Amino acid sequence: MPVQPIQSPLGGDQLKVTGDALQQTVVDLIDLSLIAKQAHWNVVGSHFRSVHLGLDEVVAAAREFTDAAAERATAIGVSPDGRAATVVQESACGGIDYGWQPDTTVIAAMVSNLWAVISRLRQRIEATESADPVTQDLLITIAARLEQLHWMWQAQQA
Repeated sequence: MPVQPIQSPLGGDQLKVTGDALQQTVVDLIDLSLIAKQAHWNVVGSHFRSVHLGLDEVVAAAREFTDAAAERATAIGVSPDGRAATVVQESACGGIDYGWQPDTTVIAAMVSNLWAVISRLRQRIEATESADPVTQDLLITIAARLEQLHWMWQAQQA
């Protein structure tokens, strides 16, 4: 099998900037989905049900967008790396503690982890503006949904 089986429509620096942006997005989103699922299984407290269900929204969005970012990377000739070791090494997320977590702790963790992902996404949106507007559009879509979720989690802290 050839080392580069997919021909990229991008060249040189465009491919590097765009490929890095997509890879970092894949890593952050995989970690976000794992954090939200871990919290989903371990949340306790008087707001258990709403937090439990809200976590599933985060998981669904993160998984959908992980696939979209990974497939965009593949479409431009970049092999995405979603292995556990890569996620551990490169994710911007702060994670969540092991064991039962009070709903207020989970809410704070989701606000923090979503913010970490959104902050890096916004940097990638800027970086891909001239490198690849198609990827930039995808990153804008992802950021818009995560910002909506971030707002909803923040509102629970008010």
